[in-house]
Amino acid sequence: MTRLSVVIITLNEERNIERCLESVKDIADEILVVDSVSKDNTVAIAEKYGARIISQPFLGHIEQKNFAAENAIYDWILSIDADEALTETLRRNIADVKNNLKYNGYSFPRLNNYCGKWIKHSGWYPDQKIRLFNRKHGMWKGENPHDRWTFHNEQETEGKLKGDLLHYSFYTISDHIKKIEKYTEIAARLRVEKGKNYSLAKIWLVPVWKFFSDYILRLGFLDGYEGLLICRLGAMESMIKYSKTRQYARMKKEGKAY
Repeated sequence: MTRLSVVIITLNEERNIERCLESVKDIADEILVVDSVSKDNTVAIAEKYGARIISQPFLGHIEQKNFAAENAIYDWILSIDADEALTETLRRNIADVKNNLKYNGYSFPRLNNYCGKWIKHSGWYPDQKIRLFNRKHGMWKGENPHDRWTFHNEQETEGKLKGDLLHYSFYTISDHIKKIEKYTEIAARLRVEKGKNYSLAKIWLVPVWKFFSDYILRLGFLDGYEGLLICRLGAMESMIKYSKTRQYARMKKEGKAY
C-alpha cells in the first residue's frame, strides 16, 4: 500500500482544524501541519491528532503549499485546507486508490458551504481540484492568492475520484467581504508588479459578465438568496481587483507609494 502524507497549512484555524483532522486521520500515514505562527489553539489541537508541526511564517499561498509538500515524509500527498473535510465517500475512495494507483494526480469536486447553505451552482460547484498527487510529478502554481497543483508534464492526465471535499468557506457575509478585501489586495499588487493595467471598459464589462455568467449561465439563481449574494459579491470582487490594479499601476507610474 502506498504511504500517504496529509498536508495542511494553517493560521489561527482552531474553529475548523479538528473537523478536518477527524476526516483524514484514518487514511493518513503522516499528518503534517505547516503553521504560520498561529496565536490560537490550532497547534495544540493538531498535536492531539499526532500531527507533525512545522512553524513557518506565511510565504504566500503557492509558496507555502510548495514548502509543505517538500517537507512531507512521503511522495504521495493529500493537500487539504484546515476549513475543508472529506466526505465518507471521498475518504473511502482515497483509501481504495492507495492500493491501486493509476495516475500521478487525482481530482475530486469541492462542495462549498456558504453561511450554512451548501452551494450547488453559482460557479462554485463542482469546483474540481487536484488535491491527491505524487509530488515528484508536479508542483503548486497559479497566481496568488489562487493556487492550483500542476503536472510538470502537461501530457499527464488526472484521475477523478467520487465524493466531495467539503469546504466551509464563509460563516458570515462579513467573512466574505473581509476575504474579498484581502484577496483583491494581494492580486492587484501582484498584477502591478507584473506590469499589468486595465482600462475603464474592462473594469465595467468584466464584473457585468461575471455576474451574468455565474447567476444565469451557471444557474446561480437555483441557489436562492445565497446564490444571489455569491454572484453579486463575486462581480464586486472582480471590479475591486481590476480597479485596484488600475489605481496602483497609476501610482507606480507616478512614483508614489501604494
